[in-house]
Amino acid sequence: MAYKNYILVCAGTACESSKGIALYEELEKELKAQGVEAEAQLVKTGCFGFCEQGPIVKILPDETFYVKVGPQHAKEIVAEHIIKGRQVEALLYDKGQKGTSADEIDFYQKQQRIVLRNCGVINPESIDEYIARDGYAALEKVIFDMTQDEVIEELCTAGLRGRGGAGFPTGLKWKFTKNVESEQKYIVCNADEGDPGAYMDRSTCEGDPHSVLEAMAIAGKTVGANQGYIYIRAEYPLAIERLNNAIDQAREYGLLGEKILGTEFSFDIELRLGAGAFVCGEETALLASIEGKRGMPIPRPPFPAVKGLWGKPTVINNVETWANIPMILLKGSAWFNQIGTETSKGTKVFALTGKINNSGLIEVPMGTTLREIIYDIGGGIAGGKKFKAAQTGGPSGGVITEEFLDIPIDYESLQGIGSMMGSGGMIVMDEDDCMIDVTKFYLDFTVDESCGKCAPCRIGGRTNYNILDRISKGQGTLEDLDQLKVLALAMRKASLCGLGQTAPNPIMSTMKYFEDEYLAHINDKQCPAGKCKDLISYTVIADKCIGCTACARVCPTNCISGEVKGVHLIDQDQCIKCGQCFDKCKFDAILKG
Repeated sequence: MAYKNYILVCAGTACESSKGIALYEELEKELKAQGVEAEAQLVKTGCFGFCEQGPIVKILPDETFYVKVGPQHAKEIVAEHIIKGRQVEALLYDKGQKGTSADEIDFYQKQQRIVLRNCGVINPESIDEYIARDGYAALEKVIFDMTQDEVIEELCTAGLRGRGGAGFPTGLKWKFTKNVESEQKYIVCNADEGDPGAYMDRSTCEGDPHSVLEAMAIAGKTVGANQGYIYIRAEYPLAIERLNNAIDQAREYGLLGEKILGTEFSFDIELRLGAGAFVCGEETALLASIEGKRGMPIPRPPFPAVKGLWGKPTVINNVETWANIPMILLKGSAWFNQIGTETSKGTKVFALTGKINNSGLIEVPMGTTLREIIYDIGGGIAGGKKFKAAQTGGPSGGVITEEFLDIPIDYESLQGIGSMMGSGGMIVMDEDDCMIDVTKFYLDFTVDESCGKCAPCRIGGRTNYNILDRISKGQGTLEDLDQLKVLALAMRKASLCGLGQTAPNPIMSTMKYFEDEYLAHINDKQCPAGKCKDLISYTVIADKCIGCTACARVCPTNCISGEVKGVHLIDQDQCIKCGQCFDKCKFDAILKG
């Protein structure tokens, strides 16, 4: 059935949490109420990426892009746009000019979507829509037109590297597993996304689950495996629901299960839910969890590609890696090689968050600079503040400072400045962020998430956190800086897995680029950013206070006293350093020191 219009409504987790479901239901209701349900098809899609402006509605064929749409706007959209063909200007993205389509919005200008190609385009709950976008064509090509070695050669030539953080060549990993003689092999998708601020894999599974299933089936045919597992954290209920739905549909269509496409090739996929342990992002801990054991890493070699799940050869890749594979095999390695840099091919998905105007999910060619990401795509620093640093790689990564804004974002360049690609979290910080406070946050996270198996991680991480805590309270010494470095190097060398080995990265990175902040906390007992509560105080400047009582009215502990039109006082013993009085005062009568 042909429709005059198609109304695409974001149904990802972020938009659903902002009344996206209610918006969809209200649009459905209005289409019926205004008698045009036969003229416009309402479609749930995955994440459009521009999360800062969600919920998002896109109307085809004219590509109108509506932002911050609520259920209350449904009636007007149907009455004006669907019936009268007139755009609702108040809902268009506005940034100096009216942007009526995604092509006219700065956020999308420097992006190139390969992994996210179907997110915001198709209904992720419909296998037919995936097939209409060349879905499962790569699997058909691999089954009927390519040998195992040809598939591996194509991936090697393409230069696809694992997007989970380490950047190991994907084709080489598959080759190892393919060459091992074994009656049983396994394919595993790592969807255990645990970095703070990261949601790349979740959005891909929610918006395009079949791309992951197709790629895993391709891997099964290539290496000789008949069973796959998707390991995903239980905190992703929508992604789990859509993956399970996609698995059922693929089985019904003969694309999973026995004798796929009428051949002798059989391959099936099951989900395994994790309890949110960050350490289970490490592949041997992940495999232990699938086996029903406690998620703890084991020494390597042997690597899982040779001896993995239940002791059998196992290919493990993360969601983003899998989602690249169908497109590479359909369009060819030469096409993929044209994107990115000499050593880092293709694109990278980032969850852009923090002190940024346009937070969201982005996909850019490898080699795009941090300046382009923050200022051209991200719209600059929120509130007109000064950029201070960006953290990539989450708790395993390091900071990128202003002097490196123009380096290309690729594996080698980031490693060269003490950071790392990681799985794709990118948190932007401004002048108001304290680097000791930020480092403490990441150390607190890794200490809490450590499995405790090895002493360097278990003891070293806790000791480093305690040192940072003392420094943040003005109790640190210069000797503490030496101790931080010694412990960090020991953890890097002696920890059993990547969690402990990379946990010191935020320390080493911030000490290298923000040594002055460490010294200010130690020598001057001051926090330059005004974040560390033990080192700041709020006092009233008597000759500026007019007694408006605004500060007293917002104080949560009622520690500010004074008469109307009289000078106020702050009880330092009761003050919790929340800063609300400082933010509320219009006369600069509160001194922060």
